[in-house]
Amino acid sequence: MARRYLLEFEKPLVELEKQIDQIRELARDSEVDVSQQLLQLETLATRRREEIFNSLTPAQKIQVARHPQRPSTLDYIQMFCDDWVELHGDRNGSDDMALVGGIGSIDERPVLLIGQQKGRDTKENVARNFGMAKPGGYRKALRLMKHANRFNLPIISFIDTPGAYAGLLAEELGQGEAIAVNLREMFGLKVPIVATVIGEGGSGGALGIGVADRLLMFEHSVYTVASPEACASILWRDAAKAPEAAVALKITGPDLMNLGIVDEVLKEPSGGNNWAPLKAGEVLKRSLVKHLDELLALTPEQLKEKRYSKFRSIGRFLESSALDEELIT
Repeated sequence: MARRYLLEFEKPLVELEKQIDQIRELARDSEVDVSQQLLQLETLATRRREEIFNSLTPAQKIQVARHPQRPSTLDYIQMFCDDWVELHGDRNGSDDMALVGGIGSIDERPVLLIGQQKGRDTKENVARNFGMAKPGGYRKALRLMKHANRFNLPIISFIDTPGAYAGLLAEELGQGEAIAVNLREMFGLKVPIVATVIGEGGSGGALGIGVADRLLMFEHSVYTVASPEACASILWRDAAKAPEAAVALKITGPDLMNLGIVDEVLKEPSGGNNWAPLKAGEVLKRSLVKHLDELLALTPEQLKEKRYSKFRSIGRFLESSALDEELIT
């Protein structure tokens, strides 16, 4: 069994985990019945884990969203689809490995699945560019979405990126234009689009495949206009203030539900999706099927109108007096 990667705030669980492992080894090496002690320790560990994860700060949720063992786009696709066929290339000379897409079936319903893909280790992260797509990745996604639109395939999008790649070459190749075109074209697609923030949804890199009829989000995922580190560097010129920025940015599921941006926050297993990825997959699959059933009952014109109205209603401004009052409270 692979060793679990523990986050800083999970360290109180380390001693319990060691005791549980020791008792399991004792049970393997002898005929002593330790089932009762093992059950007590596992129950205690579960309770403490729930206490920790039920009181996470926004900054801690970011750590969970970035967890290296958190299920990725391809993990979920493999859970859902037995007939997944990956499609490659933007037909313009590029095949960005940071953004994957292809055809598969969910409950025997053909769909297009696209999403950002991070790596499990340093080598794979370099190959996947840490989930940060270049312009070719967004153009590949658009090519596949147009294919889905032509053949009436619902689109399932998995968002998991710190942001679009901001290197000089990406800018020279038209990063901003590629994302902007995706935003424009996704509003005109006649098929249902369901997007899920499965990890970290950062900036335009997330929005480039996130114009959806329904936006879902896991409980410990985050969705933000800029990373808290970047925000703190801009506002306070001090990246150490990232935890304060994380609170101010309203990046968690409940905050985004209140703002009308997210349509559903999905409950995670105790300890986060990395502790029970198959259970997380079951939760996500049920929600995807439910939303697809609702959206497929609408006509193409209804879909486009509701999608447009959804995004037009996002955002609000406060008068200065109301803003002062909110800051005081």
